[in-house]
Amino acid sequence: MNKVFVDSDVILDLLAQRIPHFHFSALLFTFADMKKLELYTSPTVFCNVFYILRKQIGIEKAKAALRKLRLIVNIIDTSEKTIDCALNSDFSDFEDAIQCYTAQSHQISIIITRNIKDYKNSVVVVQNPESFLFSSGLLT
Repeated sequence: MNKVFVDSDVILDLLAQRIPHFHFSALLFTFADMKKLELYTSPTVFCNVFYILRKQIGIEKAKAALRKLRLIVNIIDTSEKTIDCALNSDFSDFEDAIQCYTAQSHQISIIITRNIKDYKNSVVVVQNPESFLFSSGLLT
């Protein structure tokens, strides 16, 4: 089964129903709910998503949305070693470096994000939801 790391923007596309990105993000999470792939993310991503969502829909609705999301998304730890790798990397965006090295440290070889340009120095494959769904064979 595919194990993939999901970045903040893809989760926000789903939860905030951001058009035109909602469709492929929703499909990604639907396939995870159907147990056709495993989704992972970091505590940092959950914090970022909550911070943005609470401003849009309020604290209680944001928490409720994340509780539902938590049923199909696994949270993985970020270690000291991961932070050290991110600090010493060539990434221009420190947060993206943390996500990349967190995924790698848990043997997750794909990051799903729409922010591909900031992952140009990634040690793992980076795809947007649409590309991933077609290249993985989940969509034909």
